[in-house]
Amino acid sequence: MSKIVTMGEIMLRLSTPNNERFIQADEFDVCYGGGEANVAVSLANYGHQTEFVTKVPKNPIGECAVASLRKLNVGTKYIARGGERLGIYYLESGSAMRPSNVVYDRAHSSISTATAEDFDFDAIFKDADWFHFTGITPAVSDQAAELTEIALKAAKAHGVKVSCDLNFRKKLWSSEKAQKVMSNLMQYVDVCIGNEEDAEKVLGFKPGKTDVTSGELELAGYKSIFEQMVEKFNFEYVISSLRVSHSASDNGWSACIYKRDTKEFYHSKEYRIHPIVDRVGGGDSFAGGVICGFCDGKDFKSALEFGVAASALKHTIPGDANLVTREEVDALAGGDGSGRVQR
Repeated sequence: MSKIVTMGEIMLRLSTPNNERFIQADEFDVCYGGGEANVAVSLANYGHQTEFVTKVPKNPIGECAVASLRKLNVGTKYIARGGERLGIYYLESGSAMRPSNVVYDRAHSSISTATAEDFDFDAIFKDADWFHFTGITPAVSDQAAELTEIALKAAKAHGVKVSCDLNFRKKLWSSEKAQKVMSNLMQYVDVCIGNEEDAEKVLGFKPGKTDVTSGELELAGYKSIFEQMVEKFNFEYVISSLRVSHSASDNGWSACIYKRDTKEFYHSKEYRIHPIVDRVGGGDSFAGGVICGFCDGKDFKSALEFGVAASALKHTIPGDANLVTREEVDALAGGDGSGRVQR
């Protein structure tokens, strides 16, 4: 199995139970999650060796976040301690035509003030096969953006394959700031993952007439921008998830991929996910599945299908993390979506 390193912020998630509005809630459901942490959990579930790199406060809440990873077999030995606090996000889960809503409380979190001195990147990337980060981490603070580039340089110095999920978050930074920072980081990236909003807001590419609010997807537009992105940044693969939101409870879910060396474009099968239990972490579970496929030695089409099936299953699980097995993903990708009781 491969050794995969991810780096980013893990947060305390407080979500309203039973699709309640914030104003209705007298209590919150608690879990821990974050983009790169969620990817690490997925890959650990599939049997790969994972190491999650972050910084958490030296207090019981920080240790609870670390324990949440450790119990899911994610490596935690490179997690630094210090700083002021663990970031928090509040989730109001939507239903039908009412969208979900996220409120961040993550200013001055430990990872936002971390520096290269907190980590031994030579040790972290020794014998590593893959490094994954997202556009969320550089958005947290200028210092975190600098740390991300330092980590990327170390990964490339060790010959590690690098993937990035662009993950634009408008509540963290502007499109103008995202394009300035992320365009520079793309020089280190081999596999670029995102969706139509990420491509436009983070890198300035808009896929044709696609409008996810109306359910209109123009695949030719994706192929065109993938070609432009490869020409500009020399990515080995460009990948996009394709979400058609019929409502907060009912989505169409598929993905497409472009391979630089052969100029092949491939669109996966589509899953109709209804009802959705929890869509948070859906993109992370997709990235984790695709990375697993590549690390397993699958061809790029099979890797994409594994990622799409993994993410479809994640939508049925509450919380940030995708707690499914390799066998369950293989079964769905192979055509068994019956949901029959397993006895």
